[in-house]
Amino acid sequence: MSPQQVIALVDDDRNILTTVSIALQAEGFATRVYSDGETALKALLENPPDLAVCDIKMPRMDGLELLQKLRAKSALPLIFLTSKDEEPDEALGLAMGADDYIAKPFSQRLLIARIRAILRRAELVRSEAEAEPAEPEAAATIQRGRLEMDPTRHRVNWGGKPVSLTVTEFLILEALALRPGVIKSRNQLMDAAYSDDVFVDDRTIDSHIKRLRRKFRAVDPQFGAIETLYGAGYSFADG
Repeated sequence: MSPQQVIALVDDDRNILTTVSIALQAEGFATRVYSDGETALKALLENPPDLAVCDIKMPRMDGLELLQKLRAKSALPLIFLTSKDEEPDEALGLAMGADDYIAKPFSQRLLIARIRAILRRAELVRSEAEAEPAEPEAAATIQRGRLEMDPTRHRVNWGGKPVSLTVTEFLILEALALRPGVIKSRNQLMDAAYSDDVFVDDRTIDSHIKRLRRKFRAVDPQFGAIETLYGAGYSFADG
């Protein structure tokens, strides 16, 4: 039997902690619950779960600060829970490296679908990294100008310098790099990064693109390989 996947829930609303925990356990997950960000951060780093679901507004340490400190040391998948009045915060959360967000009040079915989708992507990356390549390593590498991507090991280099990406960012970049010069719509990028049973809006993809650009510009201030065609989507220029 496969070990239970563990979901950490971080929220100061104990009703949400209880109801979501019960729903997840009914779906076969194990859960750990935390009512403030400071306690959660320590636990997430010392004993990482498979995924965290985190509220933004919390005492002692809010979700954005938790994410910032977590991302300095970990690529743990994380979904934000947000309220309607927190739209700027949810966009900032995606830009800082959150994998997804869900607005309150939310459907537990939708949350579970999003959790499963992100866990599937993370497991695919792990299994590919652990598997022995069937062909020489060079055959699996994507080389586009200064970009080098190794999907089997989830590694990315730009001009020989490593760039650390989340699973979602990697899949979006891979979809663009596989067809340089071809415009990919936001829907096509959603399909590349998320499973069929999960819907995300345009802003989510735009935020991931901004995050990708920021990461590459940290190693190359002149980076401009991800191009925008307004109203149509994005493309990768390998020239």
